[in-house]
Amino acid sequence: MDEKIKQLATAYADECHEEELELLRTLAQIPAPSGHEERRAEFIRSWLVAQGAPVGAVRIDDAKNVIFSLPAGPHAAPDEGIAVFAAHTDVVFPDTEPLPLAESATRLLAPGVGDDTANLVGLLLAARYLVRNNVELDRPLLVVANSCEEGLGNLAGTRELFRQYAGRVCEFTSFDLYLGMHVVSAVGSHRWRVACHTQGGHSWENFGRDNAIEELCSLIEDLYAMELPTAAKTTINVGRFEGGTTVNSIAEDASVLVEYRSASEECLEQMYGNFVGLVEEHLRKGSRIDVKLIGRRPASGEHVPEGQGALIARTDEVLRELGGVTPTHQESSTDANIPLSLGICAHTVGTVEGDLLHTREEWVEKDSLRRGLAVILALMLAHARR
Repeated sequence: MDEKIKQLATAYADECHEEELELLRTLAQIPAPSGHEERRAEFIRSWLVAQGAPVGAVRIDDAKNVIFSLPAGPHAAPDEGIAVFAAHTDVVFPDTEPLPLAESATRLLAPGVGDDTANLVGLLLAARYLVRNNVELDRPLLVVANSCEEGLGNLAGTRELFRQYAGRVCEFTSFDLYLGMHVVSAVGSHRWRVACHTQGGHSWENFGRDNAIEELCSLIEDLYAMELPTAAKTTINVGRFEGGTTVNSIAEDASVLVEYRSASEECLEQMYGNFVGLVEEHLRKGSRIDVKLIGRRPASGEHVPEGQGALIARTDEVLRELGGVTPTHQESSTDANIPLSLGICAHTVGTVEGDLLHTREEWVEKDSLRRGLAVILALMLAHARR
């Protein structure tokens, strides 16, 4: 990689390490359930302006994305597309009160601290470097703190971003997860809520009436016996079951959340048909079942976007040189699903070391933030005119 960029990125990451940790401590405590990221969004917008971003260049859109627009330099080619650098603001937990933060000599612990707050902090400080140093860019850049990446957020923030900038983005980099993880293709999914309603009654007096829990258990049993597509890895999962009242009541109501995943859109469509067909079979047997599609994440497009290989190779080099890791290419479900499904070069890059994501005990290694910030800044400086 470019030696000058390597030196600049490393020096800057070392210089503001303590400031980065303090910003992480602050941001990690601000609650941000998917769809309710407004407090983090307001904090980020205010922070960027305070760091020198022009007021008119930073906005919060209707999806609660914070979008910071950096213009191309005067010598940039006029037809260059926009490069987007993003990290998501939401966490998986529903807390509306400040999130708990703990710290040891080497680690910071908080719900969502690595997924995705530490990556987000690195993105913000890298953006500040571009502003304070008046870096001339070879194309327009968007720095985005996006909403709704987690769970049933259904990638709403990134969907809205690509609706606003349709046909103008040529490259998308999301910072998420841990150092060494390099997501280069998208795993799509369909998510369903399946509900059953019966008359119910007393377990002794009305024995024999349909039980909503039993009805759904029968559906689940058939679901796991379903033959899965073999053209690409495909999985199925029942992730939540609710229902019933007391031990001596025949359950009137029950519901489950069902998800199936695949890196192949063809396999997802096959699963769609199989799932709907299975539900119809149970309806014919007299079950009172309602289904609702509550989430749909696209898989990668049919063709690899032009330039995807070069983007991945360039990033791998930065991860080795500045991250100190050997990157592993992965399929996963991230914000990059949206651009990849549209045929746009995209990937997701982990930049910190940690573990226990999606638990309240999640942690990150404090010293790894240096390497993570250097990685992020180096990737952004690849668009600096030299």
